[in-house]
Amino acid sequence: MEADYIVVGAGSAGCVLAARLTEDPSVRVILIEAGGRDTNPLIHIPAGYMKLLDHRKLTWGYKTEPDPGTNGRAIAYPRGRVLGGSSSINGMIYIRSQPEDFDYWSQLGNRGWSWDDVRPFFDKAEHWNGPEAAAHGKGGPLQTSEIADMPPLCQAAIDAAGQIGVPFRADLNDLPHGLGDHIGWIQQTRRGRRRFSAAVSYLHPAAKRPNLHVVTDALVHRVLLDGKKAVGVEFARAGRIERATARREVILSAGAIGSPHILQLSGIGDPEHLQRVGIAPLHTLKGVGRNFQDHFIVRVAARVKDARSLNERSRGLGLMGEVLRYVLTGKGMLTYGASLLAASVKVLPESGTPDIQAMFAPGSYGPGPVRELDTAPGMTGGIWQMRPESRGYVEARSNRPGDAPHINPRYLDDERDRRAAIGGLRFLRRLFAAPALARFVVAETEPGAAVESDEALLAYARQAGTTVFHASCSCRMGSDPMAVVDDNLRVHGLAGLRVIDASVMPAVTSTNTNAPTIMIAEKGAFLLRSRANAA
Repeated sequence: MEADYIVVGAGSAGCVLAARLTEDPSVRVILIEAGGRDTNPLIHIPAGYMKLLDHRKLTWGYKTEPDPGTNGRAIAYPRGRVLGGSSSINGMIYIRSQPEDFDYWSQLGNRGWSWDDVRPFFDKAEHWNGPEAAAHGKGGPLQTSEIADMPPLCQAAIDAAGQIGVPFRADLNDLPHGLGDHIGWIQQTRRGRRRFSAAVSYLHPAAKRPNLHVVTDALVHRVLLDGKKAVGVEFARAGRIERATARREVILSAGAIGSPHILQLSGIGDPEHLQRVGIAPLHTLKGVGRNFQDHFIVRVAARVKDARSLNERSRGLGLMGEVLRYVLTGKGMLTYGASLLAASVKVLPESGTPDIQAMFAPGSYGPGPVRELDTAPGMTGGIWQMRPESRGYVEARSNRPGDAPHINPRYLDDERDRRAAIGGLRFLRRLFAAPALARFVVAETEPGAAVESDEALLAYARQAGTTVFHASCSCRMGSDPMAVVDDNLRVHGLAGLRVIDASVMPAVTSTNTNAPTIMIAEKGAFLLRSRANAA
């Protein structure tokens, strides 16, 4: 099996790369995915994500290591294992992030990654289904849309935010430099009644091309090296070991967990770690799997009255009505994603821009990342520190490819992150206490009125907080000794090998990471094609 490019991982980045590279009919691409086809109907119903986060077949079933930051808890860590990757199971939130995030990447020495540099690749990816807007792209594969309908409880939250000094912003992707606190409606990777994952947007149309070969249910074991050049990959499929050879380049797009793990299994990483787990070191890059970042979400929930929440709409006659509404109109709660509103606010005095992202949903849930609606009517706000200082790691635990790696984001390891969590929880309480929302509140259920001191709020965060699914930065882009790839996404010291996915972020973007990941892949495809044209 041979091609010009081998792309490992058919998640958000891999689907973009496979589609863009095969636009040239003279280029042959092999795309290798550990999971199967995205045929499960719950993938394509937006609200179906609630049933997918712990799906045994469609996710990797990862857990984080127990850590003092989370009171010794091992947290479920869902990552998609299916065509589309995590874009097939996520909450569909489309936010490009603060422009300062990308300017910071550039300030670290990564040429071509400032906001002005990356904005065209966001635009190239997007097809915006809302009103004409300069902040959006038209004609791209990725379908994005406004919320299909806007529940009154969410409008009350917008009004409440205004009452405490957080103004409404009509477009959360129209964020000029230096913008202060604001709240607005979430935009989604959705068109009509269907989720538009990276597989639906990019891969399905491209799969019809004869120069793209998609291999599913295949676990990549390692990158094959000839000296200091990547020449292919070894993978297992249907109980057999196979090899694929790359005439030009091997591209790892297996995500912030998979890409560093594959590099380590290939003998690329910190020699001390590799030897400890029985892997022969072939190329020293001590930063592989380091600098790992994620956002850590902590929620405040309240029982409500005199307002129709998702809780009662998801059961009995209410659910039957929602199903009919979805089928007949393509609207209603079955089109909802993980949140309907987002606020960006500053809670730390030293921050120059908003440092907390606060999400709002007109429903209340049980604990943990797997979302199960409570029986009583409720509402929920969740906050995360936009630019966490804490850094963790992804490490192969053995030389066996089927063994999940050690995953530890080291949540709340940094004092600034702890202060931000406390400040964010207090912000949500102020929001819930504002007159526009307070009239609906019966009582706070999580963490509860008795949890009041900074110490108690931090203890609650450690016990109840969880992942926002924003794994990133574990193959960091840069030029220092701990960087893994350069600003052309080439692995340092090796020819013919790149990493193109969220793992290359030098620092996690301040909001949701799916839109930036797709941008990274669009830019990565441009870099690959530019190099090929120059050769």
